[in-house]
Amino acid sequence: MSEVGLLQLDPGHFHAALIQKEMYPGVSARVEVYAPVGPDAADYLTRVAQFNTRRQSPTAWELELHLGGDCLARLTCERAGNVAVIAGRNRPKMERIRACVNAGLHVLADKPWIIASRDMPELEATLEEAERRGLVAYDIMTERYEITSILQRILANDADIFGEPVPGSANEPAVTARSVHHLMKLVAGQPVRRPAWFFDVEEYGEGLADVGTHVVDLVEWTLFPDRLLDYWSDVELLTASRWPTVLSEDQFRKVTGDVRSGPLEYFCNNTVLYKLCGVHVALDIRWNWEAPPGGGDVYEASFRGTHAVVEIRQGERERYRPELYVTPASEVLRRRVSALEAEFPGLGLEENSGVARLIIPDRFRVGHEAHFAQVTRQFFGYLDSPGSMPPWEKANMLMKYFISTKGTELSRNK
Repeated sequence: MSEVGLLQLDPGHFHAALIQKEMYPGVSARVEVYAPVGPDAADYLTRVAQFNTRRQSPTAWELELHLGGDCLARLTCERAGNVAVIAGRNRPKMERIRACVNAGLHVLADKPWIIASRDMPELEATLEEAERRGLVAYDIMTERYEITSILQRILANDADIFGEPVPGSANEPAVTARSVHHLMKLVAGQPVRRPAWFFDVEEYGEGLADVGTHVVDLVEWTLFPDRLLDYWSDVELLTASRWPTVLSEDQFRKVTGDVRSGPLEYFCNNTVLYKLCGVHVALDIRWNWEAPPGGGDVYEASFRGTHAVVEIRQGERERYRPELYVTPASEVLRRRVSALEAEFPGLGLEENSGVARLIIPDRFRVGHEAHFAQVTRQFFGYLDSPGSMPPWEKANMLMKYFISTKGTELSRNK
């Protein structure tokens, strides 16, 4: 692969900067930035400057700015690099991705690619066009790189430990998952500033359509690895709901820097119940104002098999750090964890009243921000070896966005 040149397109979300939190072999230090003049671009530039000037392992990015209107047209016309990075407004994201693919560019784009089911045909056509042109179009699924999710996937696919997924029911789903994010938080040590458009669900999407895509992705990635899922026949949506998080005038001003009159009802919370290949799945996606002291974003998930339950817990008892449990503890689990120590040195097991907790060394707990570099390196690996991206990735993406968009629409109809 020739040297990679990054093209940042309208970096309106802090995830755009997190892609550049470290340098990468074979990637040019020069990054072409196409953005309108405004606070979104200023926030991105400030974060990259902080990475370049930090004391420990500073980066060395050189930003070439192309500020003004018609960002997409100028980027695709000038083609000053070969990889478009897109992280910002969600409603126009699919159109931007499609234009970059049509211009012969690889694309690394933040989730979600679409927030409405009417855009499914364009998503599918874009993935097919990228495949036809030998391009890599990849979305940033950082949660696959969380160590507890990696180990949960391994154990849930060990038939001797887990057995087979149980079908469950609407009242007792086989898979339950809960994701809680927070509007006010620190990123790279700095308070996050959210643009006012972030709170427009027609522009940014509701919780399920946005951060919920990670949870939908983890369910299919964990339960059915390597399987080519068909969103026409393998899923059935059952029920869904939505409700708002209410922000006061002061909270809105604190997180955006803007002023509004009266409280804001931000419809960002969703639940959805569906069957995936006959397995009942229940998801709960929420945005709260701020995490409790010592806490942060939360992901908890339980997978029930015929032999065992494998679950991630992240409550007060775990000191808000994700921990992986298996019930019941067994000799076959002990042998499996012992064998996994070759891949994860220091991995261990603690048992209490028939429940086993995996002891995970801190060196594998790299944190959410570091996952962006891990995803980006995976993406560059696919560029190095054209055609190496497994076919299930495309099928998973289509299934994921079908569930997240249709589930959101179902909650609105209800």
